Amino acid sequence: MAISYYAEEVKLPPIKKKIVTSWIKTIAGNFDKKIGDISYLFCSDEKILEINKEYLQHDYFTDIITFDYTEGNKIAGDIFISIDTVRSNSEKYNTDYMEELHRIIIHGILHLCGVDDKGPGEREIMENNENTALSLLPEEAYKNNSI
Repeated sequence: MAISYYAEEVKLPPIKKKIVTSWIKTIAGNFDKKIGDISYLFCSDEKILEINKEYLQHDYFTDIITFDYTEGNKIAGDIFISIDTVRSNSEKYNTDYMEELHRIIIHGILHLCGVDDKGPGEREIMENNENTALSLLPEEAYKNNSI
């Protein structure tokens, strides 16, 4: 069981894989979940739009698509993240790019842990969980990163 990081049509973002992997395991543990096989696939807007159309029949750009293969309390899935949208969101919301990237990385894990964001009041619950998770991310995750 492992967490893997891949890039398609973009350069792999400068995340500290060991730190981020440990952080993900901590957050999953806070939900009484264990880590199964999780693949992060960083891609372009064009690629995520293609996936959105093909698998979800949605014709729009998004920052993340999570395919959930969780069984019991062992979370597993493929998490596609558009680096283009993460970058534009960091500009739109005036946030640090690496903070926005880590927010989206953990957003997918929170979905696998059962946190939703589509229904009434769920968006706020998701944001609170994201903020709590980000507060637990070690400072070293942000050091010596360049984009």
